[in-house]
Amino acid sequence: MNATDTSVGQSLRAEFETIFGYQPLDCFRAPGRVNLIGEHTDYNDGFVLPIAIDRAVHVAIGRRPGSRADANGSGTAAPPAQEKSIRIVSDHRDDRGQRLAGQFIAEDLVPGVLPAWLNHPAGVVDEIAKTTGTVVGGIDLYIESTVPVGAGLSSSHALEVAVLIALDAVYGLDLDDREKVLLTQRAENNFVGAPTGIVDQAASIMTEAGHALFLDCRDLRARQIPFSLDAEGLRLLVIDTRVSHSHSESGYGDRRRTCEEAAGLLGAQSLRELDETVDLGPLTEVQRKRVRHVFSENARVTSTVELLEGEGREGCSIRGIGELLLASHDSLAHDYEVSCVELDAAVSAAMSAGALGARMIGGGFGGSAIALVDTENVEMIAEAVVAEFSDRGFRAPDIFAVGPGPGAGRVD
Repeated sequence: MNATDTSVGQSLRAEFETIFGYQPLDCFRAPGRVNLIGEHTDYNDGFVLPIAIDRAVHVAIGRRPGSRADANGSGTAAPPAQEKSIRIVSDHRDDRGQRLAGQFIAEDLVPGVLPAWLNHPAGVVDEIAKTTGTVVGGIDLYIESTVPVGAGLSSSHALEVAVLIALDAVYGLDLDDREKVLLTQRAENNFVGAPTGIVDQAASIMTEAGHALFLDCRDLRARQIPFSLDAEGLRLLVIDTRVSHSHSESGYGDRRRTCEEAAGLLGAQSLRELDETVDLGPLTEVQRKRVRHVFSENARVTSTVELLEGEGREGCSIRGIGELLLASHDSLAHDYEVSCVELDAAVSAAMSAGALGARMIGGGFGGSAIALVDTENVEMIAEAVVAEFSDRGFRAPDIFAVGPGPGAGRVD
């Protein structure tokens, strides 16, 4: 714990008490993530290399005084509706300047009925009931977030993870990291309706501070890979294009279905079972391009890990991954076709201004790019990207640095 954690915890507790009128039981945090490399490989059972960033969703949780619901969500008598409900208040505000707030009852949850933002915690509550038999009720949650929404930094998954670890602690669910990752993925897939993989949840839950997480998405085997930007005088810039995207409404699902269909035509359950020697003859040209990206991206992940783990040997360092980042973007733009003009402009401008490497991150069709830059060049590269966006008539981007932070946990 550090002074910042203490300050955040005190602020959360004070705000919770102001809103709900009693002290919370505890406070928790779940970070957003930046995927260094390994995009659209997770749902193909491939490799990913994310970091948990030093921006997070924070949750204060309390059990309402007088609620008769026990840890299993049941009581000696049927509790009234107000005792069974889950109330949630966020620090984010709507167009009228009002805090986002809502409530629901676990037994009444139906996908597609709640406001979009509320679907994420509701999906977790619903999946907890299906997975563990625990019916959550009589609970209040206050949420604060420093993870930008819609920037491709996994703000929604961070929210789901934060809510899950809070409920896990209060209800004594005793879920291990693997179970938490898979539960939040099911909540996202089945309740929210977004066919996402597991990289976002895994990064938020499993990553250690100062490291990247080398994750095999086929079986969730993971290895912590040292990733110290400060040691090499580097910064990782996030360039938020401020172009919004939605996985459930975009081409993300189309890309996933195409990969699944291609694997089936090639006689496999997933593309991970195959390699570049396979005959792609049965596939359409679009399917070949998608498969080519997945194969090459998996190879780039393993090459990046080799460079990072071999730091100190000739040619092995964080600086050496720049070309791999750029190659990843080219593949995402041309073979997977999930980039957009704003993302391409961000990458091009950053590279022209001296970045060591840059690429789009996240599902695509908007969101953010990252750029690996020397510390002394941060301002110059940021200015170059802003100027490029201005010249092309794009909305001004939001640019900020992130570092590898700790995974999800309790806030004192």
